[in-house]
Amino acid sequence: MVKKEMIAMLLAGGQGSRLGVLTSKVAKPAVSFGSKYRIIDFPLSNCINSGIDTVGVLTQYQPLRLNTHIGIGIPWDLDRNIGGVTVLPPYEKSANSEWYTGTANAIYQNIAYMETYNPEYVLILSGDHIYKMDYEVMLDFHKRNKAEVTIAVMPVPMEEAKRFGIMITDENRRITDFEEKPENPRSNLASMGIYIFNWDCLKRALLANSKQPGLDFGKHIIPYCHNSGEPLYAYEFNGYWKDVGTLNSYWEANMELIDIVPEFNLYEEYWKIYTKSEILPPQYFASGSVIERSIVGEGSEIYGEVYNSVIGCGVYIGRGTVVRDSIIMNSTQIHSNCVINKAIVAENAVIGDDVELGVGDEAPNDKAPQIYNHGIVTIGENSIIPKNISIGKNSVVFGVTFADDYENGYLASGRTLIKAGEVQ
Repeated sequence: MVKKEMIAMLLAGGQGSRLGVLTSKVAKPAVSFGSKYRIIDFPLSNCINSGIDTVGVLTQYQPLRLNTHIGIGIPWDLDRNIGGVTVLPPYEKSANSEWYTGTANAIYQNIAYMETYNPEYVLILSGDHIYKMDYEVMLDFHKRNKAEVTIAVMPVPMEEAKRFGIMITDENRRITDFEEKPENPRSNLASMGIYIFNWDCLKRALLANSKQPGLDFGKHIIPYCHNSGEPLYAYEFNGYWKDVGTLNSYWEANMELIDIVPEFNLYEEYWKIYTKSEILPPQYFASGSVIERSIVGEGSEIYGEVYNSVIGCGVYIGRGTVVRDSIIMNSTQIHSNCVINKAIVAENAVIGDDVELGVGDEAPNDKAPQIYNHGIVTIGENSIIPKNISIGKNSVVFGVTFADDYENGYLASGRTLIKAGEVQ
C-alpha cells in the first residue's frame, strides 16, 4: 500500500448561488478570476507549492467545466502515477445513489479513496477562496502541538465576528470553545474552513456521525472531536484571504489585482499560480487603443479604451468602445462605440454596437436585491445584447435577447431580464 504523509481533499461541489447568473451553468470554483485563472486554481496551486502531490477534488454541482479544467492535473504538475489529482463526483452505490449532502458527508463518502493512500494527515480545503497559504507551515504547527485537529483561523474585526464560526483559544492556541455565528463573540478568530486532521481521528469522527443529515464539519465533526477531548488547535493566518462568494466581493477581489501595489500579487516568482492555459496568440493593442491599470489576457484584441478593468483571454473590444471598472471574461465580444461601466460580463457573451451598460441612477434589483447590488451590471455567459441598447445599474441580463425585449431600447436600473430556459 502506498503511504502518503498528507493528502488534500478539496471541496468543489458548491453552487455559489450568491453569484447569481455567473454560477447558473457552472460550479463556483470554475468561475473565471483575474483574467486567465479560475477560482479553484488558487487552492490547487497552494497544494503543489506546499509539496502536496495527492489531491481529491469533490465535485457535484454543474461539474463539466471544472472537470475539463482540471483534466489529469498537468498544469499543477499533479499528473502523477501515484497520487496526483483525482476528480471525485458522487457515484451510484449498489444499494442507492446518494448526493453529497454536506461538507463532511462528501468526505465520508470518499473514505475508500483516502484509505488507498493510508495518510497520516488529511487536509480539508474549500475550492472557492482566493489566497496563498503554505500548508506545510500549518502542518508543522499541527505536529509541534501534537494536535488531532488544527483549524486555520484569521483575525477579523470584532464587529464582523458574528458572521463567522469563531474559535476561543487559550494562550497556547489550544481551542477551548467555539461558537457558530455568535451574537456576542468572545474572540475574533474566524474559522477559514481549512482543517488538518490526523487520519485516524477524521475517520473515527466521520463513522460516528455518518447518519447525521447534512453532515457538516462546523456543525458536527468539529464539535464531536472537541467533546471527545481531542486536542484541537487554531493556526493563525495573517495573509490575504478573500471569500468571493458575492458579486460585490468577487468584483472587489478582481479590482484589487490591478492596484498600483496589489495586496494580492499574481506575479510572485516563488509562489506561482498555475492554470490550464489555451494556446493563444499574444494580446493585440491596435493603434489608438488605450489601456490603463488593467490586466488583459492572451489572445485579446483591443481597439477601444480600457481603464481599471480585468479582461479575460480571447476578448474582442471594438473601436470607440470605453470599458471602465469592469470584469470581462474569456471569449466575450464587445463591438464598437459601447460604454461599459462597472459591469461583470461572463464568458462568450456578445454585446452589439452602441450599447451602454451601467447608465442612470441606482435602483434595487426587482427579483434578487440581495445578489445584484452595489451598482454592478451582470451579463450571464453566452448572452447576446443587440445594438443600440442601454442597461441600468443593479440589473441582470441572461440569454439571447432581441431589440423587442427592451422597452424603447432600455432596461432600467434594477431590472431582471432572464430568458426562458436560462436558470437563475
